[in-house]
Amino acid sequence: MRAPWLWLLEKECRELVVSRAWWVLLFAMGPLVGVSFISAVRTYAEVSGLNGTSAGVGEALSPLVGVWAPAFSACELAAVFLLPFVAIRLLAGDRQSGGLKLESQQGMSPFARILVKAAVLVAGWLAAMLPPLSAILLWKSYGGQVYAPELITLGFGHVLNAGLTIGLAAAMAAIAEHPSTAAILTLGITVGTWIVSFFGAIQGGWWERAAGYTPAAMVAEFQHGLVRLDTVLVALVLTLTGLGVAAVWMRLGIGVRRRAFQSAAIGALAAASVFACTFARPSWDTSEARSNSFPEGDERALLQIHAPLRIEVHLAPEDPRRDDLEHRALSKLRRAMPNLEVRYVSATSIGLFEQTGAGYGEIRYELGGRRTMSRATTAEAVLEAIYSLAGVAPPAENEGAVFRGHPLAVAPKWAGTIFYGVWPGLILAGAILTRKRFQ
Repeated sequence: MRAPWLWLLEKECRELVVSRAWWVLLFAMGPLVGVSFISAVRTYAEVSGLNGTSAGVGEALSPLVGVWAPAFSACELAAVFLLPFVAIRLLAGDRQSGGLKLESQQGMSPFARILVKAAVLVAGWLAAMLPPLSAILLWKSYGGQVYAPELITLGFGHVLNAGLTIGLAAAMAAIAEHPSTAAILTLGITVGTWIVSFFGAIQGGWWERAAGYTPAAMVAEFQHGLVRLDTVLVALVLTLTGLGVAAVWMRLGIGVRRRAFQSAAIGALAAASVFACTFARPSWDTSEARSNSFPEGDERALLQIHAPLRIEVHLAPEDPRRDDLEHRALSKLRRAMPNLEVRYVSATSIGLFEQTGAGYGEIRYELGGRRTMSRATTAEAVLEAIYSLAGVAPPAENEGAVFRGHPLAVAPKWAGTIFYGVWPGLILAGAILTRKRFQ
């Protein structure tokens, strides 16, 4: 006698391959990747043809930033606008067809059943990621450089993002009575994360910190080769929360009030877990260009500083200097110095009428009772201020360690044929053959 989970796995796989939504997802991935990849390769070739190997433009000639992040951005679009319909079709279809009653008779717990369904959806998503993965082979055939750690990081980030979508769509499909309602709820929550990002960019403070854990911000970090443990843990907690809520609402014969209370308990536990996860500090820079880290010599020098460092930045959230300071210096400094406290001070969100006031634009440093002030937002200026306060000699510059990039001035040959012709043709043929087999 077969194990119940094997029966359910076979059933869900069959449901997936006959799902029109999944075939639409597969079909759309080819052109989406094709547009992004071809445009990225052409731009990369133009930059490479302008003698872009000199110091200072190495990041522009990093395949991760120049090619892979744009090419894999198709996965982000698909995860937001296409994958939810696949998940909702797989889960809500059982309720409408009566398959949910048959599943409940197999002796499996609701959470085990939802895990099997989620595993099938993840497998379907991995199949949809074949076009961007095939772009790696194309790039390699052009003579391009491939750095495995950053590609693994990028792929992992998009799988994690897909997991968030699956968890959210599963919860909405289990709660809502109709698939269209579940789709609207899923899209509404997705748009809500964009609103959080918008308020974070304008208001700063807690909004800005919360925006750092939205799917868009998470994917952006992976696209630059940065893996943060807190972000990964928060994504896993939210995914499991969605699946847990879906398991609660999949149980038949349980009152709505009881399921609502259980869902609220899961939400409270998830909120506490997310709060705890935000204190996880480890992170890893897997980019070949070390775009998320200071030079190794500077990192060794910063490790010699054990006193707490306090930085007070008098810049408004929408001031471009603040964004430059955060991404080029402070985000790297947080990884190198755990005892760092950064405080942003501003009276308005745009800072337009603050710039004439005394103190606006100042960056104040305090380390071991010593203080200094600067207005420069470059990474070099930040490090110089810290070294002067700590009495640490700046490390000598190592020109050999500077990332020069990997220029490649080639046209995206065969990419259009593969992504606009071969891939859609294979998907159409597969869809037709599958439909005939299961009719």
